[in-house]
Amino acid sequence: MKDKKRDIRSLTKEQLRDFFVENGDKAFRGNQVYEWLWSKISHSFDDMTNISKSTRLMLEKNFVINHIEVDEMQRSADGTIKNAVRLHDGLMVESVLIPTKSRTTACVSSQVGCSLDCKFCATARLKRMRNLNPDEIYDQVAAINQESLLYHNHKLTNIVFMGMGEPLMNYNNVVKSIEKITSPEGLGMSPKRITLSTSGVPKMIKKMADDEVKFNLAVSLHSAIDEVRTQIMPFNKTFPLDDLRDSLEYWYEKTQRKITYEYIVWNGINDSRKDIDALVKFCKYVPCKVNIIEYNPIDDGEFQQAPKRAIADYVSILEMNDIVVNVRRSRGKDIDAACGQLANKSSVN
Repeated sequence: MKDKKRDIRSLTKEQLRDFFVENGDKAFRGNQVYEWLWSKISHSFDDMTNISKSTRLMLEKNFVINHIEVDEMQRSADGTIKNAVRLHDGLMVESVLIPTKSRTTACVSSQVGCSLDCKFCATARLKRMRNLNPDEIYDQVAAINQESLLYHNHKLTNIVFMGMGEPLMNYNNVVKSIEKITSPEGLGMSPKRITLSTSGVPKMIKKMADDEVKFNLAVSLHSAIDEVRTQIMPFNKTFPLDDLRDSLEYWYEKTQRKITYEYIVWNGINDSRKDIDALVKFCKYVPCKVNIIEYNPIDDGEFQQAPKRAIADYVSILEMNDIVVNVRRSRGKDIDAACGQLANKSSVN
């Protein structure tokens, strides 16, 4: 049986240089190929025009470039763009470009499906098929950057890992992708403009702190009462709030960086004064801010947006306690691109 070709983007620059030396060429050829792959985002060896035809054929013989394809692009009335992204093995994920007057943000996926079981999220209804590789995450960002340039006339400014999947369940690949995204030899973005959003995996939050990552941390919280959070996010039984709080205190002690809590208020679930007081108490443990996110129903089930009065109560009481709070209006609802709606409705052929 013929050996399967290796994905060339799984090699480091040093490994590429070694490959060329072993094949009787100069080490700097590896630098050239590395630049084509990451900085110039080439998806074909034929694009590498400063390399001889014979060398390109040698690369073709030994390697593949397992790049993504934007299978379908949808544009919302509010300017949001959703990409249905086809991976090299035919599986699909979705990523989103969110524009505002001052920035364009890429919302990228880290898994095909999701490892967790949040009841309000469409992605959680898909079984986790596999983790994304670093280059597949990188490609999503590169594609959205090109769309930002094309439709908004400026480069991508921010990245949030809030798409399909739990980033901390694919930690190594996510971190490798961020290293490439922030490298001058990659997209050269500042890590301060990247936010990893997790549902809360305490052990991995501590590992991030120990690894001295430079990007920001957001936590999908939604309740500061264990019984309520477990109803919303059943994995909370495994990772209860005391463990989460302990990991967040550790994060702040190590990094001195504020945490963002993402919080949806649902009618009859977490819209009481008791829920608000519990959130205020939880916010006192570590310097933070709260983003209250508009809910986007995925069916006619138990999760429905709370009335405006309940949102207003949250905002006024948080502000009264000197906690920074913002209310985030959802974008791209008409194309199912808003928070919690990414469910990969595109078919896999």
